[in-house]
Amino acid sequence: MVDEANDKPIEEQAREQTGQQVRLRMDERNMTTSYANAFRTNGTAEEVMLDFGINLVAPGQEKDQPEILFQVNNRVVLNYYSAKRLAITLSQLIRRHEDQFGELELDMSKRQKKS
Repeated sequence: MVDEANDKPIEEQAREQTGQQVRLRMDERNMTTSYANAFRTNGTAEEVMLDFGINLVAPGQEKDQPEILFQVNNRVVLNYYSAKRLAITLSQLIRRHEDQFGELELDMSKRQKKS
């Protein structure tokens, strides 16, 4: 569960962590956008690696043994402090979405409508 203190705006969190007023400016000139429906994580003692990509049904596979190909398109490397802030932020974002639209059921069999 996410701590209520982490629901504060980013500017307030930065002020509490650094002890000073911080102004955040965004430069999106070199930004690119990618779509991912799958991810893979890995870590070392110092870094967290997030690979993002797309799950595809592998072509030419036998029908009795289907295979999924994970096509990695992007890798993001974070230190553990940034990874923790990302985890907290994603948790808050998902909680707000579920509060507004209902629970996101991860079990596909529970999402299917019964006829």
